[in-house]
Amino acid sequence: MKSYGENYGKSVEIGGRMTNAIVEYMGGIEVIKAFSQGERSYEKYESAVNENAAFFYGWMKSAQWAMSAYNAITPSVLLTVLPFGSLFYSSGSLSAGAFVTMIILSLGLLEPLIAAMNYTDNIARVGTVMGQINDVLSSPEINRTDKNADMPGNTIEFRNVTFSYDSENDALKNISLTIPEGKVTALVGHSGSGKSTVAKLIAGFWDVTDGKLLIGGQNVRDIPLEAQTERIAYVEQNNFLFDEIVMENIRKGKAGATDEEVINAAKAAGCDDLIRGLDKGYQTVVGSAGGHLSGGERQRIAIARAMLKDAPIVILDEATAYIDPENEAVIQSAIARLVQGKTVIVIAHRLSTITDADNMIVMDNGTVSAHGRHNELLDNSQLYRSMWQAHTGTKGGAAE
Repeated sequence: MKSYGENYGKSVEIGGRMTNAIVEYMGGIEVIKAFSQGERSYEKYESAVNENAAFFYGWMKSAQWAMSAYNAITPSVLLTVLPFGSLFYSSGSLSAGAFVTMIILSLGLLEPLIAAMNYTDNIARVGTVMGQINDVLSSPEINRTDKNADMPGNTIEFRNVTFSYDSENDALKNISLTIPEGKVTALVGHSGSGKSTVAKLIAGFWDVTDGKLLIGGQNVRDIPLEAQTERIAYVEQNNFLFDEIVMENIRKGKAGATDEEVINAAKAAGCDDLIRGLDKGYQTVVGSAGGHLSGGERQRIAIARAMLKDAPIVILDEATAYIDPENEAVIQSAIARLVQGKTVIVIAHRLSTITDADNMIVMDNGTVSAHGRHNELLDNSQLYRSMWQAHTGTKGGAAE
């Protein structure tokens, strides 16, 4: 029992790794089969399960002698009560009534004593689980004002912004940039350069660690979080759909929207025919995380949701990542309608889709490497030029 709390904490940690391995294995089974990685992937899954089993086996084995002795000795109260009670009775220091009472009480105390000892198990579990909950509850919150602030425009400005997810490694390092109102600004760079971090800070998912982020000339710390999120429509490559009907998933973009408004948004997004082709049309349940739909179908519904919101600032983070080529033209047309006259931030790995952007910001390892239009960057930015050559070279190779 002395080490129970520590061992139980380890069991939760190891069990969590096993659960993650199982979820990863089951979720990626199609990829595993497609690339003949069954044996290798199964080894990872098997290793996690065996690690969990081995830990519990070792834990139980280390405790078996003590627990066996405990379970054998604890019920044997009469081994001491009877001889000592008889001795006291014969010497006259214990009456017959008291002796019988002691025998009954000793037997009656056994079950509560064992039950009390078993609570050690529950206390250790509560301590471990509450520790995990406390880690979440003690995480820093996004502290914002409740007072309404005047935001006359939708220009976005980063002033010497530094941001870190884990307080150890900075995802953004003292960056300064401006995203003008009513223009299309593209964020480009290699994976991990900080593009999506910039987008998520604008969307209000986190607060900057240092520096200032301004929207419409106001520091976001002086803006209610609700006011910030109302101005922004965010469409990413892994959009989440709720386990509800299609109608309600689109309606998430605007609480209280009528069915007609939802359908009009779907038509504008080019997915009305798609939805009507489902088993129950707009009343079709999409499944957990939209699992009953393909990636492209989920993406198109997410774009419809953003169109229904009709926010003045639109963030597109790889918004066409899961769209098949034959439907890409439809989606590009829908996105063109979505962003018309709005402040737009676009993140795309396919550089050829954003060459017409009003401004392009090249990110490199959490810093702003360069900015300008496509042709200017080709002349002035070695990093962008190498990215463009890699992109066009890949396209050329694929075509050949």
